[in-house]
Amino acid sequence: MKFRSIQQAGWTRIFPPLTWLADYKPSWLRHDAIAGVTLAAYAIPVSLAYAGLAGLPPQVGIYGYMLGGLGYALLGSSRQLAVGPTSAISLMIAGSVGALAGGDAIRFAQIASLSAFAVAVLCLIAWLFKLSILIRLVSDSILVGFKAGAGLIIIMSQLPSLFGVAGGGHNFFDRAIRLAGQVGDVNLLVLAIGVAAIVLLLLGERFLAGRPVGLVVVALSILIATLFGLPALGVPVTGNIPTGLPAFEVPTFGMLEFQELFPVAAGCLLLAYIEGVSAARSFAAKHGYSLDVRQEFLGLGAANLAVAFGHGYPVAGGLSQSAVNDTAGARTSLALVVCSFALALCLLFFTGLLTNLPKAVLAGIVFVAVYRLVDIGALLHMWRVSRIDFYAALIALVSVLLLGILQGVLLAALASIFLLLGRASRPNIAFLGRLPGSGRYSDSARQEGVEPLVGVIAFRPEASLLYINAETILDAVLSMLQKTPDVRMVACDLSASPNIDLAGARMLLDLHDELASRHVAFCIVGAHAQLRDLLRAEGLAEKTDSSEWLGTLDSVLGEGNAKDRPGLHRQQSPAP
Repeated sequence: MKFRSIQQAGWTRIFPPLTWLADYKPSWLRHDAIAGVTLAAYAIPVSLAYAGLAGLPPQVGIYGYMLGGLGYALLGSSRQLAVGPTSAISLMIAGSVGALAGGDAIRFAQIASLSAFAVAVLCLIAWLFKLSILIRLVSDSILVGFKAGAGLIIIMSQLPSLFGVAGGGHNFFDRAIRLAGQVGDVNLLVLAIGVAAIVLLLLGERFLAGRPVGLVVVALSILIATLFGLPALGVPVTGNIPTGLPAFEVPTFGMLEFQELFPVAAGCLLLAYIEGVSAARSFAAKHGYSLDVRQEFLGLGAANLAVAFGHGYPVAGGLSQSAVNDTAGARTSLALVVCSFALALCLLFFTGLLTNLPKAVLAGIVFVAVYRLVDIGALLHMWRVSRIDFYAALIALVSVLLLGILQGVLLAALASIFLLLGRASRPNIAFLGRLPGSGRYSDSARQEGVEPLVGVIAFRPEASLLYINAETILDAVLSMLQKTPDVRMVACDLSASPNIDLAGARMLLDLHDELASRHVAFCIVGAHAQLRDLLRAEGLAEKTDSSEWLGTLDSVLGEGNAKDRPGLHRQQSPAP
């Protein structure tokens, strides 16, 4: 019986539906069905808009929601996450795949599907090697800047459709300049349709949250375009959308070299995983179940594999569509299955109704979906609270605007790594004083009223002692030594240092030798087990009293030991 339960736990981890199906309540079916239909109503206009943003036929966006949702429902661990095309990945595909396709529409679609297959393969590799650390590669500050840059690029890419002009350009600034030169050619009728759609969507977002307002706006715009003959008046529309389900085919291999396809797939995976896991974690916390971040690679991989065989392009879990799914009452991933069947019915019977959908309305849908990505409030908060985070966000924002989504996300990940290394190389080094009337010590620079130690420098590195910060710590201590008169002893408190490497141990050895040359005693306290092992291996046990390594500062500097250590008496506080 015990063996069976262990085996079952293994299967449920690989195939999460076994978990929620075992606990499924009949009353949940109604909620999942309503959520699935509501999500489909949301997905139709959004998927059409994102497919256009990606430079692909409109039905390809619906394929992404329909097939991606089915794939994720099989292997994903989140019960509310909705998977489909996203704005950032759509724009990445438009820029990177467009350049690789060389203007050939058929080749463009083939490379887009091949990219989804490559994302699925990378997901499997990431799952096998437990690379869920990817979620921590991009810091929150970098992500704020990246999202703002992506939002501005997406908005700029939709303004030509909103204004009824040709547009053009290779990056944000080039597009802005070209758009400015076409202001005189704005089609006021197209602009009025787009602005009206935006206003209605924003009002619906504010007063009818969780309702399929987008679908209502789309239906209303099609009705008006048909009744008033707007296509004949020069209003661009989607045109005929092929009826029927996608034909399942193996992606066309051998079209690109590995070094051409890998950056696109890696960028899509990084974006998809970070966005999807961030959203999934919030819903898992809200509903009180655990999210397996490693399993999310399999869920994302299954979604992209299904899309790749159905002529789609890379998909991801997004916060906006997941919020719609959750608000509509989704209890499990069965809602995604219902959504996929609803979208299949739409492809089979209702695509003819979308022929006269104005492209300005799709541009408005994209605008409303992405304008919140430009979070001015978060940028201002970082400016006030942490300038280094603000500059990191600014680097990400500018890199995306100048280089595009793909290069921007890769540069943002690289910037996050350098930011992490930069912070680790400059740890806080607390020079300690005694809290009055206690055996506790605190940072003299941050705690008022601490008693200075006479003839002693006590310091506490508040980070692991590693090669990237060892020299910084040594320089800070020697600098303090120069400023402090009559120092007889230096005490190093390692209680806030969980790890140490060879460079860190040798830094302490160098510090001991430098202090010895000045006839200053050196002691180490608060060293954890791994630190003690390495310190002993580097010979510090012969040069310092290793019996003190497990002790505290007070055990070394307190009243009981002060009599044996000249100059270590506490400075007496004045009588009240």
